[in-house]
Amino acid sequence: MPTDRPAATGCDLDLDALLARRSAWAAAGERVVLTNGCFDLLHVGHVRYLAAARALGDRLVIALNDDASTRRLKGPGRPILPLAERAELLCALAAVDAVVPFGDPTAVAIVRAVRPEVYAKGGDYGPAANRPPEAAAAAAVGAEVVFLPFVPERSTSAIIGRIREIATGERDRDRA
Repeated sequence: MPTDRPAATGCDLDLDALLARRSAWAAAGERVVLTNGCFDLLHVGHVRYLAAARALGDRLVIALNDDASTRRLKGPGRPILPLAERAELLCALAAVDAVVPFGDPTAVAIVRAVRPEVYAKGGDYGPAANRPPEAAAAAAVGAEVVFLPFVPERSTSAIIGRIREIATGERDRDRA
């Protein structure tokens, strides 16, 4: 039975465990990059973005929206994949060192607690127009805020749309 909590993999952590790991990384002089998102239906745009984010430091932490917060952001029917599966997929990526779920409307509290050296967000956000609330919190704790290039035509919404087109086309052919 699926749960809203990731299975233990050594990468998915609660906030207290992440902060302990963060302390060890700081003691080793490692630069921590933090990003956040839903990462529902992991795709090549996500993978490229996370690899680019990791290249900004030594460790990459992902604050992952839990199922309820994903639903609030993305609407009914989302997430497609439950939190445990999204966390497991992210942890399978070489670029990712830790995943911590959150249920608040934003990841501001995690940014403040983790105090990363770098806060990264995808190019669908920007320094002025579509600035995420986490960027101000990151700047306040001394983090560099970086907006990475957006991979065009690679999004979960586009994938869902394509699946719907295919499903509709198949149903129409079956009726003929």
